[in-house]
Amino acid sequence: MESISNAHPMPVIKRRKFRWQRLLPWLIPVGIFAIWQLSSSVGWLSSDTLPSPLDVIKDGVSLAQSGELQKNVSISLFRALVGFAIGGSVGFILGFLNGISKIFRGLTDSTVQMLRNIPHLSLIPLVILLIGIGESAKISLVAIGVMFPIYINTLHGIRSVDPELVEMGQSYGLTKVQLFSKIIFPGALPTILMGVRYALGVMWTTLIVAETISSDSGIGYMSTNAQEFMDMKTVLLCILIYALLGKISDLIAKGLESYLLDWRQAKGDVTND
Repeated sequence: MESISNAHPMPVIKRRKFRWQRLLPWLIPVGIFAIWQLSSSVGWLSSDTLPSPLDVIKDGVSLAQSGELQKNVSISLFRALVGFAIGGSVGFILGFLNGISKIFRGLTDSTVQMLRNIPHLSLIPLVILLIGIGESAKISLVAIGVMFPIYINTLHGIRSVDPELVEMGQSYGLTKVQLFSKIIFPGALPTILMGVRYALGVMWTTLIVAETISSDSGIGYMSTNAQEFMDMKTVLLCILIYALLGKISDLIAKGLESYLLDWRQAKGDVTND
């Protein structure tokens, strides 16, 4: 009986600690908003210069009621996701081929590395001249920005797989497909997911710039249009939306890492046991 009763406190302590850890990332943002609202309420900040958080939220509610907010957010999400899918696929395929083939790597890696060192936002005039100012141009810019982080991390992940594991797989008679699916890809996956996480940040920063150039929709367009009319509430609202979308993307990337890399946690538990 004593051993059973003494076993109860430990899970409770761990559970409470876990809850506090989940709150920690939000302490600084909430503190900034509290100080911002307090400064506006007591008159330290002029509402003309920097509207209060409550005024920004009210502006968001007003835009949501008119349907303008949902329309522009959905358009931005479409551009971001399509651009990420295209650029991520191209980057992964190039990284995979260069990682497993010396001939392909010798043929294409130098060219890709030269292109990677060109700031992709500097390509905006060229993209506009070649494609125009429509949806294709915005999606293309996002795809270009996303492609290189995923390419670099995919290539590095595959090249970093332990050669002894590959040799062991070959000695067991694994086919090339089995070798990739059971040894190479799982070994490279942590680095690939790191590239995905970084590429998600690049995706939003690229889209912000793309939507401020000759655009008539999207969050970037809302911000630029509000800037012309000195509407600081909408400008701040757009900044907060981008920050929120970036945080959601990061949480999705972390969740994907936890789901796909749970075997590492299981391995650590076995080792500790």
